Amino acid sequence: MNKQRIIFLLVIILVLAVIGGIFVAPKWLGAKYRPWRLGLDLVGGSHLVYEVDMSKVDSKDQDSVLSGLRDVIEKRINLFGVSEPRVTSAQQGDSHRLIVELAGIKDVSEAVKQIGLTPFLDFREVVQKPSQGSTSTILKDENVDFVPTQLNGRYVKNAQLDIDQTTGATQVAIQFSDEGGKIFEELTAKNVGKQLAIFLDNNLVSAPTVREKISGGKAVITGNFTLDDAKQMVQRFNAGALPAPINLISQQTIGASLGQDSLKKALYAGFIGTILIIIFLIFYYRKYGVFAAFALFIYIVLTAAIFKIFVVMSLAGIAGFVLSIGMAVDANILVFERVKEEMKKGLLEAQAIEEGFKRAWASIRDSNISTIITSIILYEFTSSFVKGFALTLLIGVLMSMFSAITITKTFLRAFVRK
Repeated sequence: MNKQRIIFLLVIILVLAVIGGIFVAPKWLGAKYRPWRLGLDLVGGSHLVYEVDMSKVDSKDQDSVLSGLRDVIEKRINLFGVSEPRVTSAQQGDSHRLIVELAGIKDVSEAVKQIGLTPFLDFREVVQKPSQGSTSTILKDENVDFVPTQLNGRYVKNAQLDIDQTTGATQVAIQFSDEGGKIFEELTAKNVGKQLAIFLDNNLVSAPTVREKISGGKAVITGNFTLDDAKQMVQRFNAGALPAPINLISQQTIGASLGQDSLKKALYAGFIGTILIIIFLIFYYRKYGVFAAFALFIYIVLTAAIFKIFVVMSLAGIAGFVLSIGMAVDANILVFERVKEEMKKGLLEAQAIEEGFKRAWASIRDSNISTIITSIILYEFTSSFVKGFALTLLIGVLMSMFSAITITKTFLRAFVRK
């Protein structure tokens, strides 16, 4: 690579470092357009545990119902302005649970209320008890039995507000998914001439009589509710109706002051560790150590910028970041030791540097690949804070390879005379 191209690449790296520094600084320009997103353990918030009622769900469908619940609750929380919710599932014996972490919200009670108010919609067949006469239009539990069906809120595709053209009453029109539409068609075909009850949170809201088989997957919910009630119902259905009922069984609140104190200690520890690493590099490797220190600083800035864009930072994530700094230095040390060996063989310094990077690359590649594989496994098969640690470590290791091979090498090529 000729000198001009080396200088051009060096300028690009320095410009990116400056932009990254402005972007990641908490009180500079970057804070205005993209503030840091901090996890529950740093900014405070609530840790909620919900128990899922699977009593009416087939065992073969429980995994898909639990997955649907996670998606629905995440959409529900986002709808009310809660940033980056974390929803995970757990099982204790026969009890299925959802763990919801809400970071940085001001009104926890309102968020809890909104999650709990997410409607559970289901359709039930109306079966007249043997001792009673024909089914009345006013249904009472002592007159009929309500038989649950497969059709529930998990199959709702969208909902919209509607007005009955005859009576002027407010109603909610819902569109089922393809699978839900087929179930609804079979259900109406089976109950022609009978009533089909619609329940919302176990409360009967409507029981229309089925005149004919209904195709197309569309239904209308009518009931004694106001325009505001209907609007709220539409909003919640579009965010997702719960495929199974949930019950809040535990709530823990984490104060922001505790999180800020932990954040300051973690950043202080990372700063001290980085300074000690830089001192070691300069003391042991002299000018090579100076170049490595500059490369390490640029690595920290660029990696932090990526974290700010894509990652919600937690204490575990900061730990993964700090660990990746050590990985970045490790790659430089492998290169420098190899350069020293090549110079002992009689190569000139510039030639030894090129040969050192070439020969050290295999070791750097293999060691980092093993760490990358471990990070991917941790991310895929764990949850909560361990997943945050794995993600930051994975990004940090990938960036450390770029730092050692590209940034440090560019510095050495630019400033070491041939």
